[in-house]
Amino acid sequence: MPKQKKEKPGALQHTVPAKERKSYYWGGFGQGMIYAVMSGFIADFQLNVLRLDAMFVLLLMLLARIWDAVNDPIMGVIMDRVQPKGGKMVPYLYVAPWPAVLLTLVMFLPLNYFFPGISPVLLMVVAAVSYVSWDMVYTVGDVPYWSLPNVMTPDPAERGNLVAMSRMINGIGSAIPQGLFMGMGPLLIGLGMQDGLRLEQTRYMLIAGIACAVGGVLYFQTALHVRERVPIPKPAKRSAGEPGAFAMLLRNKPLLLVILMGMLSAGRYMFSAAAVHVARYSIAVPGRDIQSSISFVSLVMQLALGGGQFLSMFLLPRLMGRFRYKTLVIGTGLLGALSGLIVYFIGYGNIYVLIPFLFICAVPFGVINTLCYAMTGDTLDYMEWKTGFRNNGMGQATQTFVNKFDNAIATSGVVLAYILMGLDVNTLMASSGGAGVSALDMAPGIRGGFFMMISLIPAVSLLLSIIPILFYDLEGEKKEQVTRELAERRANTPSAAAPQ
Repeated sequence: MPKQKKEKPGALQHTVPAKERKSYYWGGFGQGMIYAVMSGFIADFQLNVLRLDAMFVLLLMLLARIWDAVNDPIMGVIMDRVQPKGGKMVPYLYVAPWPAVLLTLVMFLPLNYFFPGISPVLLMVVAAVSYVSWDMVYTVGDVPYWSLPNVMTPDPAERGNLVAMSRMINGIGSAIPQGLFMGMGPLLIGLGMQDGLRLEQTRYMLIAGIACAVGGVLYFQTALHVRERVPIPKPAKRSAGEPGAFAMLLRNKPLLLVILMGMLSAGRYMFSAAAVHVARYSIAVPGRDIQSSISFVSLVMQLALGGGQFLSMFLLPRLMGRFRYKTLVIGTGLLGALSGLIVYFIGYGNIYVLIPFLFICAVPFGVINTLCYAMTGDTLDYMEWKTGFRNNGMGQATQTFVNKFDNAIATSGVVLAYILMGLDVNTLMASSGGAGVSALDMAPGIRGGFFMMISLIPAVSLLLSIIPILFYDLEGEKKEQVTRELAERRANTPSAAAPQ
C-alpha cells in the first residue's frame, strides 16, 4: 500500500480542497484587477483626462459613499434572508462580474476623445450614472465573495488563512493596472503619440480593457468551483420588542471596534489613491521628460508600496499562527506611522531616499486589509455563540462598506486638495500648450500638499486606528471557548444546511 503523507505537527488541516482554494484565490486576483482600475485611477481620469470640475468630482465621490451606507447593508440583508438554489453566496458570482466589467469600460471611456465638442454637462451625467451604477453592481459580487470564507470552512484558523491568502493575491491583481499605467506611457510615446491629452485618453482605454478582459474571466470562474459547506442557523422568529438584525450588529462590541479601526485607518488608502497625482505634481526626476518622469516616479512608488504590502500579506499566514491579531495590528500600525513621519520630514526632493521608508509604510496596509476580514469572521462567531443568530451577509457587508468608505475618503481627499490649492488642470494645460507641466515647476505649497498624502496623513491615520483595537478582547482563551462551544452546538442544532 502506498504510504500516506504525514502532516507536520501543528500544520493547518484543510477542509477546503486545494483546487477550490486556488479557484477562490484566482477570483480575488481578477476582482483586484477590476477594482484597482476604479479605485486607483478614477479621480485622475475625471480630473486630468475628462477635465471635469473638481467640486463635481468631490461631490460625486461623497454622495456615492452615502449611497454605499445603504447599498452594502441591503446586499447583506438579501444574502441573509434569501436562499437561492446553489447556496447563499455563490449564485451572485455567476452574474455580478459582467455588469461590473461593462460599467468599468464605460467609466473609463474618454468621450472627449471620440466627441471633442461634447458638452461638459453631458460628461458629468455619464460620469455620475456610470460611477453610481458600477458601485451598485460591484457590491452584488463583492459582499458575497468576501463572505465566502465564512461558509467554506468552520475552522477559524483555516478561515483566517483563506482570507490572508486571498487578500494577498487580490493585492497582486490590484498591482496589474498600476504596472500597465507605468508601461503604457513610454510605450505610446515610443509609438509616436506625443500629444499629452491624447496619450492619457488612449492609456486609460487600454488599461481598462486589459484589466476587465482578464479580471472578469478570473472573477467569474470562482462561482464554478467554490462550495459552501458551513450550515447557517435558521433565524428564529422574533417576538415584538426583540432586537432586529441591524440592532444585534450594533450590540456586537468586537465587530464595532473592528469597523472603527478600519474607518480610522482610511488614510492608508492615500498611498494608492494619491500616487499618480504625487507623480504629476510633487515628485519629479530631473533630466526626464514629463511623461517619463510621471511613469518612473509612479513605478518606483508602486514597487516600494506594493512590495511592503505584499511582503506583509505573504508572511501574515505564518504570523497569524504565532501572534494574536491585535498584536499584529498594533505593532505594524506603529511601524507604519513612524515610517510615514520619516518620509514627511525627508521631503519630496529625492525619490530614491524615500524607497525603504515607503516600503515600510505599506506593511500595515496589507495587515489591516487582511485582519479586518479575519476578525470580522471571529466577531460573527461570537455573535452566534452569544445570541444563536448569525448574520454573515450583513456582517461582512460592514467590511466591504468600510473598504469602499476608506477608498472614497482617500479619493475625495485627493480631489479636495485640487480645490484647496486652486489647481486648475485646464489652466495648466493651456499654459503649456497641451504638453503638461513638470512637478519641478509647481509651487512648493502644491508639491508639499500632495506629498503629505503619502506621508503625514497616513501616519496620523494609522495612529488613530490603533486606539479602538486596544479594547478588542476576542482572542486567546475567549476565542477558543467560542469556537469549541459553537462546534458542539452546530452538531446538535437544526440549521439551514449548506448546499452540497
